[in-house]
Amino acid sequence: LVAGRGAFLDDLGAGACAAAFVRSPHARARIRDVDATDAVGVEGLIAVYTYEDLSGPMAEPLPLLIPHPSIIDGRTPYALAREYVHHVGEPVAMVIADDRYAAEDAAARIRVDYEVGEAVVGIDAAVSAERTVHEGMADNVAAHLVQEVGDARAAVDAAPNSLELDLDVERSAATPLEGRGVYARWEPASSSTGSDDGRLRVYSSTQTATGVRAAVAAKLELALGQVEVVVPDVGGGFGVKIVHPWPEEVMVPWAARRLGREVKWVEDRREHFIAAAHERAQRQRVRVGFDDSGRLLGLDVDILHDNGAYLPYGVIVPIVTSTQLLGPYKPGAYRVEFRSLYTSTVIVTPYRGAGRPQGVFAMERTMDAIADHLGLDRLQVRAANLIRPDEMPYDQGLLFQDGRPLIYDSGDYPRMLEMIADLVDWPGFADYRERARREGRRVGIGVACYVEGTGPGPYEGGHVQVETSGKVRVATGLTSQGQGHGTVLAQIVADELDVPLSDVEVTTGDTRRMGYSVGTFASRGAVTSGSAVALAARRLKDKALRIAADALEADAGDLEFADGRIQVTGSPAHAIDLSTVAVLSNPLRYAFDAASAAATQFSGSADYDRPPVAEGEAPGLEGTDYHSPLRCTFANGAHAAIVETDPDTAEIRILRYCVVHDCGNLINPRIVEGQVQGGVAQGVAGALYERMAYDSDGQLLNASLMDFLMPYASEVPTVEIAHMQTPSPLNPLGVKGAGEAGVIPASAALAAAVEDAEGFRIDRMPISPPELFELRRRHAAGGIRSVPSRPSPTTTPSGDAARRPADGSPSPAGADPPEEPEPSVPSVPSARESR
Repeated sequence: LVAGRGAFLDDLGAGACAAAFVRSPHARARIRDVDATDAVGVEGLIAVYTYEDLSGPMAEPLPLLIPHPSIIDGRTPYALAREYVHHVGEPVAMVIADDRYAAEDAAARIRVDYEVGEAVVGIDAAVSAERTVHEGMADNVAAHLVQEVGDARAAVDAAPNSLELDLDVERSAATPLEGRGVYARWEPASSSTGSDDGRLRVYSSTQTATGVRAAVAAKLELALGQVEVVVPDVGGGFGVKIVHPWPEEVMVPWAARRLGREVKWVEDRREHFIAAAHERAQRQRVRVGFDDSGRLLGLDVDILHDNGAYLPYGVIVPIVTSTQLLGPYKPGAYRVEFRSLYTSTVIVTPYRGAGRPQGVFAMERTMDAIADHLGLDRLQVRAANLIRPDEMPYDQGLLFQDGRPLIYDSGDYPRMLEMIADLVDWPGFADYRERARREGRRVGIGVACYVEGTGPGPYEGGHVQVETSGKVRVATGLTSQGQGHGTVLAQIVADELDVPLSDVEVTTGDTRRMGYSVGTFASRGAVTSGSAVALAARRLKDKALRIAADALEADAGDLEFADGRIQVTGSPAHAIDLSTVAVLSNPLRYAFDAASAAATQFSGSADYDRPPVAEGEAPGLEGTDYHSPLRCTFANGAHAAIVETDPDTAEIRILRYCVVHDCGNLINPRIVEGQVQGGVAQGVAGALYERMAYDSDGQLLNASLMDFLMPYASEVPTVEIAHMQTPSPLNPLGVKGAGEAGVIPASAALAAAVEDAEGFRIDRMPISPPELFELRRRHAAGGIRSVPSRPSPTTTPSGDAARRPADGSPSPAGADPPEEPEPSVPSVPSARESR
């Protein structure tokens, strides 16, 4: 990619016809008529399609991908709008022309007669239900779910201390460098067969090749084997490309088959803003009860979630928020209720972090509020509530987004908190603050902890093959959008087979190579595909050892892999190259080259008492396997930020940003650090810069990169990272996911730091200089509650003077603090048991 040899979707299909879409300019309207008369005269026009041209499955709504019992009325869009549009940007008609210029010209001449209705924009409008987004609904509630462990409301009421918080996180978007795109070509059946068994090849900038394949096959009524989906290089995904299919992903292949021509569509940037997906928008009310040491006794949370106009990806985001909100803590009794609401805006689907930033914001703002209420250090309150290593695996008693128990597999959360305190120098900040005050500067420090469920199932597969050249080919159905999958999977196989990394070549996201897969999301690449590839390599090793044992006249148990060879342990002179083993694995009748000649039937001695290919074996030196995780692995970590707020302009500058991260065993520390740094960039963006600004008519006011404020490199801080490694027992590599760790706690940590600098509560994000300026004015007028004077952070979270180094090595013997008694919270049944 750095050398410029990447091939992205728009690099393909140079001679293809171009598609363009007529999109609704209204957030809510009835389509009375579509008139393409004026478009007919455009030179190069090939076809115009509307909903009336669709039939069979194509005329039905697109699938609701992840059904869930909480969904009351799951609405999904049509490939082209049928009678109604429900957000600006919804596709109404598709134009096919010789090139994109002609297609856009023709699309601009199509006249759509709309009966415009009133939009429902924002959570307040959705809750009031004065009007509904969708026809036939009594209100705007798409889904409603309550999970409870114990009697949280009673626990809060009975607690010696209690607080209520109202929190708000605004809507943002992934905005990858490369937008969505799809290119398709239909290869008709040979006339000699007389059957319609042609083949469709689809190239898509997607996060799930097999998902697109299955969806296209179902909609076009093709056998799965007739559809191939290939994912070229992808310039970023971050979740927005996990929806399958997008309307365009079925319409372009449908048109290619119908016309018998190659068809391609690549969205422009405005289309991405108004027709792709957003995330984050939530409103939360938290009631918490706690004792005088800050230990949680009860936590009661209500969440209102804006899911946009449709629900194609189900309620994954609010489920993740409501369960991952708990973080590394023991909440006592816990009750969470969410309502997912329709609004006349772009759909909401998972964006890097996928509901966790909102959950962490709720819990970490609550932790800071408790500390302020009791006059305690903020880390002291967190330490009082952490799950201990000897309590692992820890069952939170809830059901997670994969439908399986929310059980933390491993982690050392007290150590994690100590490490972040060391890394940011929490005890030394008091002196720094005082120096800054003398200089007329406002500085603040904040911290946020998180737990991230990673690597959900149901499975992922891997295939490993050694060729007679000695090259090792690896394939997995997982797609890659810049995460470094090729490097990581090559490392795993190179380590398993002890071959040079340069001899391993990896293919991802090609259904021709791996037809069974789930997709790239939820930090699952290394956990699922990495484990599958490792297991496949081990299958190959077992076969290779059996073949080599015959060739070397040795026992397989006495052999080892070493530098691309199999040798008798401790005797390098008695060895055979892995490439030769590959030759011997495939007995041949014909000699195609020098290597294959060594495997032909007259090439050497033979054992006439057994067949050339042993029973139960298959030709070739290869292995295929799958990893199906029992449940999610749980990564964890903490972020700390030091900020300065300008006393005159209210600008916010990040002075330091520190991360402690535990993703289990590290396969490639550099890639993990790159993932964390990239995540922090998006976290900073969501905390201080990015938001989707809708007006009351559902028009997105900042649908361009001229108006949507993104941070530049100058605004993204240098990230200081310390690694922890607590291996997961749930997979053969002991790994947990790393892809979303950087973004999850950023808003919470930065809100805490700004609050610390300013001395008043920060309860909504993102926050901009004009908003901070207004908050200062309201605070001065007595309209915003002050934060009590905070104690100087002069000790580690445990209160012990002996601190662990930033590399995570253990404290000296005897340095660990004495265990404190558990809070007197009654034993309660879990939500799963209650059900």
